[in-house]
Amino acid sequence: MTVDSVKINNFRNITDLTLSADEGVNVIYGENAQGKTNILESIWLFTGCKSFRGAKDAEFLKFGEDFAKINLKFKDNSREKQSEIIFSEKKKNVSLNGIQLRSSAELIGSFYAVIFSPVHLSLIKDGPGARRKFLDTALCQLKPKYAEYLASYKKVLMHRNALLKDLYMSPQLYDVLDSFDDQLARYASAVIVERLKYIDILSEYSMNIYSGISENKENISVFYSKSKEIDKNSSPKDIYIQELEKIKEARKEDVIYKTTSVGPHRDDIEILINNVSARSFGSQGQQRSCALALKLGESEIIKKVTGETPVALLDDVMSELDEKRQDYVLNHITDRQVFLTCCDPSQVLRLCGGKSFEIKDGEII
Repeated sequence: MTVDSVKINNFRNITDLTLSADEGVNVIYGENAQGKTNILESIWLFTGCKSFRGAKDAEFLKFGEDFAKINLKFKDNSREKQSEIIFSEKKKNVSLNGIQLRSSAELIGSFYAVIFSPVHLSLIKDGPGARRKFLDTALCQLKPKYAEYLASYKKVLMHRNALLKDLYMSPQLYDVLDSFDDQLARYASAVIVERLKYIDILSEYSMNIYSGISENKENISVFYSKSKEIDKNSSPKDIYIQELEKIKEARKEDVIYKTTSVGPHRDDIEILINNVSARSFGSQGQQRSCALALKLGESEIIKKVTGETPVALLDDVMSELDEKRQDYVLNHITDRQVFLTCCDPSQVLRLCGGKSFEIKDGEII
């Protein structure tokens, strides 16, 4: 999968920019706050996933403008495609090959990319929320159904938490909890099933990649926290029953603290280096190697499942890595199109060649 060009209008600090890409490495360089990351973000949005910076649609509009527009021409193994997203303060229009879509989520499966930014380097040392976000983003891009399950789970969770807060003033609502508990368990089991399957594959890829980074001196294991409680041969129905039991067991505590204490929104990914917690005992270098293994593993899974090699988006990551890890990353992604942002392009261009674009004040100069 490769990007032919991206055209950007009134997007963040960019007024009008067209980037015609090389099929190999594209180095986007310049000083900080010039718009380099904005270009990667605009490309990423065509995966159908939310902004990797956590931005809302209204934040994409350039100050003083009432719309922003991004257009991507790309091709997969079978055909050329074109997609466009137009943002305004109140709505968003999305199209693919001239056909209007209901939402960005319908883009999922059309364009694949993997984003790697400095925030991912702290994936191991950060709290469980960061690892759940990594897992959910990876799965949402692969499986539109997972995105639906997750959205439904979060919606029921929000309503259940609101009900728990209202119980003190309206105890008659207590019986309504049964309905919410059942719905929550059903969506939770759907989310858990997909997470378990994904982590099982990710663990294998990450283990091989980490061995390469550490020159076979160390090994890692990757687990989903739920895997300790759930038999590998459990059916979705078994997991639903188990989750429902846990929710009911925690009800008394949930009523006291007015929040839902069990479920996928509390789960985590555990990473061990030589059977020891990477988060608790790993050095910064080891933790970063683990993060690299997870992100590169994510890319390999997309390639295996879809048959498409995802575009690699590296946002100012190289400056955060030592020379050994830089070399490993660059050597590992030579088989795909890369968009890489940095301040100094010389080392990357020397190692990989490719095309360079200097950005200043949201323009290619």
